[in-house]
Amino acid sequence: MKRRNFIKNTGLLGAGMLASKVSFAAAPEFPIVRVAASARHFRSKAVDAAIKTFQSKVKNTELAWLFENCFPNTLDTTVYYKEEQGKPDTYVITGDIDAMWLRDSSAQVWPYLQFVNEDKPLKNLIAGVINHQTKCVLKDPYANAFYGDPQKVGEWKTDHTDMSPGVHERKWEIDSLCYPIRLAYHYWKKTGDKQPFDAEWKTAIEAILKVFTEQQRKTDKGPYHFQRQTTQPTDSLPMAGYGFPVKPVGLICSAFRPSDDATIFPFLIPSNFFAVVSLKQAAEMVTALHHDSALAGKLTALAQEVDAAIKQYGVVTHPKYGKIYAFEVDGFGGAYMMDDSNVPSLLSLPYLGAIDKNDPVYQNTRKFVLSADNPYYFIGSAAEGIGGPHAGQDMIWPMSLTIRALTSEDQTEIKYCIDTLRKTHGGKGFMHESFHKDDPTKFTRAWFAWSNTLFGELLWRTYHQTPELLK
Repeated sequence: MKRRNFIKNTGLLGAGMLASKVSFAAAPEFPIVRVAASARHFRSKAVDAAIKTFQSKVKNTELAWLFENCFPNTLDTTVYYKEEQGKPDTYVITGDIDAMWLRDSSAQVWPYLQFVNEDKPLKNLIAGVINHQTKCVLKDPYANAFYGDPQKVGEWKTDHTDMSPGVHERKWEIDSLCYPIRLAYHYWKKTGDKQPFDAEWKTAIEAILKVFTEQQRKTDKGPYHFQRQTTQPTDSLPMAGYGFPVKPVGLICSAFRPSDDATIFPFLIPSNFFAVVSLKQAAEMVTALHHDSALAGKLTALAQEVDAAIKQYGVVTHPKYGKIYAFEVDGFGGAYMMDDSNVPSLLSLPYLGAIDKNDPVYQNTRKFVLSADNPYYFIGSAAEGIGGPHAGQDMIWPMSLTIRALTSEDQTEIKYCIDTLRKTHGGKGFMHESFHKDDPTKFTRAWFAWSNTLFGELLWRTYHQTPELLK
């Protein structure tokens, strides 16, 4: 069953719909849609305290309602915590699919990192995510999503690639290996905890380095190939499953985008930016935690090579916006000018720590991607924002509006994004994967925890930095 269609069968069992049997909050227009306390997968005292604080201080009733629904949604509905041989282990589903994406699981728990030093169970939960991701990477560093049962054989077993039991999907995406490093690095910086970063974790870092190097494709195409029998061209790769050709220039090939859609030109620039950040973070960690200067040197050298290649091949001159970052390139001079809604995107680069938001090329790029010159910037009567091929024509992703606000210093722009998100949840009280630009009641994925938690992150940050925007 396709990820984008799975919601038709399971969505109403997720994001909070179990609790919506005509029970109501203080205002009748805001029904209680959060999962009942007795049915929540995980309780965090720190997160619950944040919700109470937000609701007591923010007078906009609808935003207070949305924060209570969205911010804890990952904890309420998607995490499965246990201990294995005395170590935390956390399996995290995306919401409407019983599988753990390395990208989504990292991003889903990311906003909770700020609370870990005041909430030991929450700290253990995130350590468990890191531990579980290490096992996934060691199982198959080319896979993007895994089952909780390491022996399960799933719906994509007939894909023409090297599928293993326990792998849900094997779409090679650079960001799938960057997100676990991002989570691990910031968890380590926040807590000082060294426990998750044992010999197995170091082996996973070595596997990541190997895959990144293979996918530079300097001597051959590398071992990865992928094809699927499908009517969706974005779900398979051309050229015998290796994708369209590239000229080896130091960049890393990504067969698929963070949306799980196939790339056109395999050098996906936002993901290469993310790789530079992640390689540097991994180098710092293996130096401090394992005293392995040789491995750190290799990680750093690759980061420098990719960074130089981005500057040389990833920047193009647009006739209207000047120098901007391309979305994808092939090394031969071909460039695809667009931005997608999922993260990493060109818009999201400052959010990921990949670039300064005041960088002039980024600012030019931002103007491009937030305009009708970006083929996936949709403008409608209900909203305007970035979508992408994954959800289809005229479908705006709430995630893109949230990232737009998180990467902005313009208070008018931030307020516009928050107000737009407040008005486009389709009466459900949750963020979705996408909604139609003219009708927010037409949406995809009623249970998409990452989008919910990310919106909660924006509201919590805004409450602390510019609370006047929440009126």
